[in-house]
Amino acid sequence: MQTRSRAVESNQPGAHPDVSRRVSRALAHPWQKPIAAHTQKAFETANAWLGERCAPLILDAGCGVGLSTRRLAATFPDHAVIGVDRSADRLGRDHGAPPENALLVRADLVDFWRLAQRAGWTPLRHYLLYPNPYPKAAHLNRRWHGHPVFPTLLALGGRLELRSNWKIYVEEFAQAVVQATGKSPDITAHYPSGDYLTPFEAKYDHSGQALWRLIVNLERV
Repeated sequence: MQTRSRAVESNQPGAHPDVSRRVSRALAHPWQKPIAAHTQKAFETANAWLGERCAPLILDAGCGVGLSTRRLAATFPDHAVIGVDRSADRLGRDHGAPPENALLVRADLVDFWRLAQRAGWTPLRHYLLYPNPYPKAAHLNRRWHGHPVFPTLLALGGRLELRSNWKIYVEEFAQAVVQATGKSPDITAHYPSGDYLTPFEAKYDHSGQALWRLIVNLERV
């Protein structure tokens, strides 16, 4: 039976007033925290796997249990799809072996993105599917557009797609993209019509929640 889900509850009535300041700080002061050893090792494995394939890259950032990675790999069979999540428990759930053109990686995205940029990765498509919205106003710095790694995320380039069930998150993300790149993302309501990429997408849709999608085409910096 499909579990129903409550809509996001927040003490924010609209976009956080500190988004611009957070983005300015991230642009002026690149994130310098040392790379964790486990993510370094995981990235080296992923980089070697990618190097063995002559195929465009799709990056599924925060892939959860990896169903989205599997579905993207099936949709784009001529691409190399890498799903990254920090949770061993989520990645370890039994959903069958990934397709030959997919790889699941346990790593910290903050470090993984920085390593990908240093290695010259150029994903053709980059997905952020239903990231934790951290809806409390005090937690803006935990949202991807409020984190110091945000410029690195954008610098990877490609067609970046964000999906969320919290419109404020999408609007803030768009504001941050405009400030950092000058590019205006396209925001639309998302109607999956049963074609779900993630379990969260299915749960939110079955609960009657509005879903939102942001797409922006970024040049590699």
